[in-house]
Amino acid sequence: MVIIEIDFNSDEAIYMQLRNQIILGIASSRIREGESLPSVRQLAEQIGINMHTVNKAYSVLRSEGYVKVDRRHGAVVALDVNKIRAMQELRRELQVILAKSSCMDISPQEIHELVDDIYRNMGGIC
Repeated sequence: MVIIEIDFNSDEAIYMQLRNQIILGIASSRIREGESLPSVRQLAEQIGINMHTVNKAYSVLRSEGYVKVDRRHGAVVALDVNKIRAMQELRRELQVILAKSSCMDISPQEIHELVDDIYRNMGGIC
C-alpha cells in the first residue's frame, strides 16, 4: 500500500505534493517499477482529497515519464525518463534552489553535505 502524507497547510499545491511523494517513494524503493498505484478514486478517498487532484498528479507523473496510465491497470510505475530532458529539468530546478540557498548564506559545502545526506537516506538512486 502506498503511504502518502499531504500537508493541507502547505502553500504547495496538493497535486504537486502528491507527485513529489510518489517520486520520493520510487526513489526510496517503497514504490517499485511495475507496481500499480491506487486507483484515482481509492487514493482520493484514502487521503481525503478530490479525485481531480489525484488525476492531475497522475497526469503530471505520466508526462514526466514516471508512470504509464492504462484503462485496465490504472497508473503503473514505469520509468521512462529521458535522461537529457531530466537533466535539463533538474538544472532549472536546482538553479532556483541554489539561488535561494545563496540568499540565505548557505555554502556550497553545506549543500554538498545535504545532498549526500539525502542520498544516504534514500539508499542511493532509483
